[in-house]
Parts: sequence; structure tokens; C-alpha cells
Amino acid sequence: MAYTFFKAQGREVGISLLEKDKIDLAKSLLEKAGDKLVLPIDNVVSREFSNDAPFHTVDSNHIPADEEGLDIGPATVELFTKELQGAKTVVWNGPMGVFEMSNFAKGTIGVCEAIANLDDATTIIGGGDSAAAAMDLGYADKFTHISTGGGASLEYLEGKKLPGVESISDK
Repeated sequence: MAYTFFKAQGREVGISLLEKDKIDLAKSLLEKAGDKLVLPIDNVVSREFSNDAPFHTVDSNHIPADEEGLDIGPATVELFTKELQGAKTVVWNGPMGVFEMSNFAKGTIGVCEAIANLDDATTIIGGGDSAAAAMDLGYADKFTHISTGGGASLEYLEGKKLPGVESISDK
């Protein structure tokens, strides 16, 4: 998701995955959010989508044109951890990188640990990949609620009616 926002800002994203059809939406969200939207400041990049490929960390303003971002970097984990301090409610939807590959899982691990260790916060995971990460890392019991329905969780938070929830309410 970050690479769509970077592209909306006119940054080089290399061959990173992004949603080209959402760039205009990202621009409008950036305008509305101002400095409240916290984006990665460094990224782990590689020329190949492979755990065995060489990789390195670059500043978010210097993603090489022939490489793709596969994880957030350590400075971003530190930034996100700092931003989370004092939060009373956190909804986590989606891993920070390709956490299924060990070389690109450090961002997800760091953010998961940061959320799991928050004191007195309501912490919600919405999405199968984030839920799997929390469970694999042994932090599932440190979250208030875990849902594997990522898209549905976000739609519910938006106030959209979900057919499954509606049918239960009708009974």
C-alpha cells in the first residue's frame, strides 16, 4: 500500500507492487491526512521476488528503478513503534512485507511485537496474513481480537452492512 502513496507523491518506486488505479485516491488521502499519515522511511528492496535473492535497505526516497520493496526497514519499524506508543486503539490490517519469506519478515515481526506489547490498548487484527503472523510469533493471546476477514473488517469499520452480520441480526 505504501508504494501507491509514494507514487502519488511522485517518488520512484521501482518495480514495487502498487495499485495504479488508486493513485488519485492516494493523492486525495495525502492531502486530507497531512502529517497524520505515517509512511515508511526505509525499505528492504531486491531485484527478485525470492527469499534467496540479494537484498538491501534503502531510504524511501531512493528506491532503485530496477528493484522492488519487499519489507519495511529497521528505521521504519522504530518509527512505527514510536508512533504506536500511547495508542488506546490499534487496528492492524496487513503485514509490513512479504512475511512468508524470512528475509522480508522483520518489519511484520517488529510491528507485531510493538502492537502486542502496548499497555492498556484495544488491539485488533483484521486479516488472515496479520493473524497468521501474530499466531506464528506466539502473540495471539496479546491481542484483544483477531479476525481473518481483512477486507470485511475494514468494511465493517467503514459502517458498511455485512451480509453475515445482518443475517445474524435478523434472527
